[in-house]
Amino acid sequence: MAEPLKYMYNPHFFETLCPVIKKVIPDFNCNEFIFGIFNTTWPDLELKQRVRHIAVTLHHFLPEDFKKAAKILVNLSKALREGAFREQSFQAIFLADYIEVHGLNHPQESLDAMEEITKLVSAEFAIRHFIIRYPEKTMERMLQWSKNEHPSVRRLSSEGCRPRLPWAIALQDFKKDPTPILPILENLKQDTSDYVRRSVANNLNDIAKDHPEVVLEIVKRWQGTHPDTDKIIKHGCRTLLKKGHINALVLHGFNPKYKADIKSLNLSKKKVKIGDTLDFGFDFTNKEKQTSNFRLEYTIDFVTSSGKRSPKIFKIAENSFEPGKTVTIRRKQSFKDLTTRRHFKGKHMLSIVANGKKLASAEFMIC
Repeated sequence: MAEPLKYMYNPHFFETLCPVIKKVIPDFNCNEFIFGIFNTTWPDLELKQRVRHIAVTLHHFLPEDFKKAAKILVNLSKALREGAFREQSFQAIFLADYIEVHGLNHPQESLDAMEEITKLVSAEFAIRHFIIRYPEKTMERMLQWSKNEHPSVRRLSSEGCRPRLPWAIALQDFKKDPTPILPILENLKQDTSDYVRRSVANNLNDIAKDHPEVVLEIVKRWQGTHPDTDKIIKHGCRTLLKKGHINALVLHGFNPKYKADIKSLNLSKKKVKIGDTLDFGFDFTNKEKQTSNFRLEYTIDFVTSSGKRSPKIFKIAENSFEPGKTVTIRRKQSFKDLTTRRHFKGKHMLSIVANGKKLASAEFMIC
């Protein structure tokens, strides 16, 4: 199992960080700073708590005047980017967190600082507090950022206003009405950076969970305008496609009315131990009279800790299938416990789905 992310803040990290801070703040006391970091509470702190603890400790070495402190943070960000750290170094997230904690009453200076800091580490979490407190001012600035020359700044304009950004507070107003986001996405729909385009797709996917009709209208307008834009809207519709949304399927060339047949759905075993792998296979036949596009998936109704079932969808393939031709498909599913999914004993169901329609199912036990 991978080491928890919180352990990236180790003695070596601070040994690298402190000399850079010393260059920006000449009277900075490295030993005092490190002593403040590794206090008695440090071992029990989780990742977000460690980030906040670093920001709070750093505050003791910065001016009380936020405007002055913000300028120092900007210079520190530049110094780290030029030397010890690479761009988009997540370890430096405490800089943006400092802005979130101490800059909320200073929107202009905070936005200026985040524009520079995000080139080193994304300010996508911090900016959301400013969107909530100063929605018009912040979104106006983010619209400007969507045309910035630096890709990390452009990405922040999209990633920061995602309605459902993971690990972050939800933007409830944008969940209700995503209209303020749309001009930003329009500016980025043919961005030269894949890093930015992925953010646009994720933003669309967030919006689709609450307003599928808004995203499908965007698909109709953007589709076919550029190959990169087509990839954006395809990835941005992934939740709708998984849910078998009819209009989303049709717009991407997967007609739910196409006829297909699943035969010989076979599971390698009917009882699976937690930690084992289940092999399964089936024969798929396109029953149309012409070559047709099919999106094949399998779903597993997992038993939850409460004994209920929670379906999860897994993609198999998206292909054109010749009429009448039978294709044998085999896959494996691991039931090893992960940090994102635990397995529980009980009856499970595996189903094969083609263009949003469930065509075959088989039960098995986790024991």
